[in-house]
Formats: sequence, C-alpha cells, structure tokens
Amino acid sequence: MSKEKFEDALNKLEKIVSKLEEGDIPLEESLKLFEEGIRLSRVCNQKLDEAEKKVEILLKGKDGMIKAYPFDPSTNSGKAGGAVPDSEEEE
Repeated sequence: MSKEKFEDALNKLEKIVSKLEEGDIPLEESLKLFEEGIRLSRVCNQKLDEAEKKVEILLKGKDGMIKAYPFDPSTNSGKAGGAVPDSEEEE
C-alpha cells in the first residue's frame, strides 16, 4: 500500500495531465510523465477502493435501533442492498 495521500497523488496527476495536454515537451519526458501518471492513477484507485470498503450505511431497523451495514455500490436506492435482512428493512 502506498503511503502517498490521495489528494497529493491526485494533484500531481492533474499537473501531469496538464503538461501532457500542452504537448510542448519532448517525447522522452512525455513517456516519463505518462508512466508517473499511470502510477499515480493506480495509487488514487487503490485509495478509493480502500475508502469504499470502509463506508457503511446506517439504517434504522423495525425495532428503532440504528445498525451499520456494508455499503453496496451496485444499488442506487441508498440502502445497503442485499446486506439488509428482510426482517429489518423499512416498509
């Protein structure tokens, strides 16, 4: 796991993209920047994956108690998708 912060990696990646878009740099430097950009995009992706795994959704069960369920990105309902037992879903 990279110790680089997500925000730092993203800022560096944005600067690299800007330099590459300008097109005023030699091919060798472009290739080095491209390689660094790929590395930084992987760092960012890894950090986002880690954050997604940590996200939980808080739902109130029928008993009125708040319970934490893992976030399910495959649903758009704002609920934890299949992670909520049927007996505890709000109707």
